[in-house]
Amino acid sequence: VQLQASGGGLVQAGDSLRLSCAASGRTFSRYGMGWFRQVPGKEREFVAAIGWSGRSTYANSVKGRFTISRDNDKNTVYLQMNSLKPEDTAVYYCAASRGNAGLGYGGYYDYWGQGTLVTVSS
Repeated sequence: VQLQASGGGLVQAGDSLRLSCAASGRTFSRYGMGWFRQVPGKEREFVAAIGWSGRSTYANSVKGRFTISRDNDKNTVYLQMNSLKPEDTAVYYCAASRGNAGLGYGGYYDYWGQGTLVTVSS
């Protein structure tokens, strides 16, 4: 599986942005998908994940502001980010897991995209 993330950019605090992650392969619907982010010098952190059934989970820091969704017909997972804050600034990575459990943990993912930079100015 190859993952291609896109949609990052420079926005102001309070703005919205939607990230996309396009996946190759014919079994996309059977992958758990997640978004993680990383600031240089800091550990990668979980942002959001969505399982096969569409059930989603979020980090507390983004709950109520971010929404993860998937379109299995388009082999794409999205991250809608609203009310962005400067602390959301990071490189965002999408990831795919052959399993459907533990999606909040990076170690459970099998494939990673290249990352897209989101910068939120104050």
